[in-house]
Amino acid sequence: MSNPTSPPIGGHGASTRPQPQPRSAYRVFRTIGTRWADNDVYGHVNNVVYYSWFDTAVNAHLIEQGVLDIHAGEVIGLVIETQCQYFAPLAFPQTVQAGLRVAHLGRSSVRYEVGLFADDSELSAASGHFIHVYVDRKTRRPVPLPAPLKHTLETLL
Repeated sequence: MSNPTSPPIGGHGASTRPQPQPRSAYRVFRTIGTRWADNDVYGHVNNVVYYSWFDTAVNAHLIEQGVLDIHAGEVIGLVIETQCQYFAPLAFPQTVQAGLRVAHLGRSSVRYEVGLFADDSELSAASGHFIHVYVDRKTRRPVPLPAPLKHTLETLL
């Protein structure tokens, strides 16, 4: 146990440790099946898999909404920042529900937040974010969010 008079690890003063999020904090959900290969030698899903689930949740939603053409679209999203907090282990053969929301919508950037839920659990086993900057596919220079994309993202705020 830590000394109650000492500051929390990594900070000073009151703890701001991230907490699991409830399902109600997210706007849309996607079911993701775990695979045998997702587990690592410690018997749970390896941390790098969580990031692929973030990508899957965001990009599949945008493709299904008709606002992202990964093969021929003039505008693409590049990840410039990502982070994940882990609260409870996930493991094969669980089903994961990925909750998605938009926390910030800029001129050319979006901060997506994703919660990963084990089966029907009410609290997230992990939560994280990543930031896309939308750029011209050829020049890789930032561009304003296209109107249809912006409208779809606004529904996730």
